[in-house]
Amino acid sequence: MPDHRLTIAPGFAGQTVITTFEMTPATAHDLMEKLQAAYEEVIRHQPGFVAAGLHMNDAMTRICNYSQWRAREDYQAMLRTPEMRARNREINTLCKGFEPVMYEVVGVV
Repeated sequence: MPDHRLTIAPGFAGQTVITTFEMTPATAHDLMEKLQAAYEEVIRHQPGFVAAGLHMNDAMTRICNYSQWRAREDYQAMLRTPEMRARNREINTLCKGFEPVMYEVVGVV
């Protein structure tokens, strides 16, 4: 299995996706478990997946997912798989919504 490590640096040739999830403290741990299971069981095995990190704020009202992909098309293909479409419907029931946004790394400090 490939070594999945995040490399945050200008010049990263792939696609960076940052997704934020808004939820309540009552659903925070359930949502995190669903996201971790999605990565372990499905996402990390998809073509073009590089690495990802999941973060939860102290108030347990937001989760941020930072992921890297070889190309935008790889990320979009993962979202269209029947498995992820079903999982995302379930994930959506545990949060007020989520929004993936594609970024380019332009600098690090």
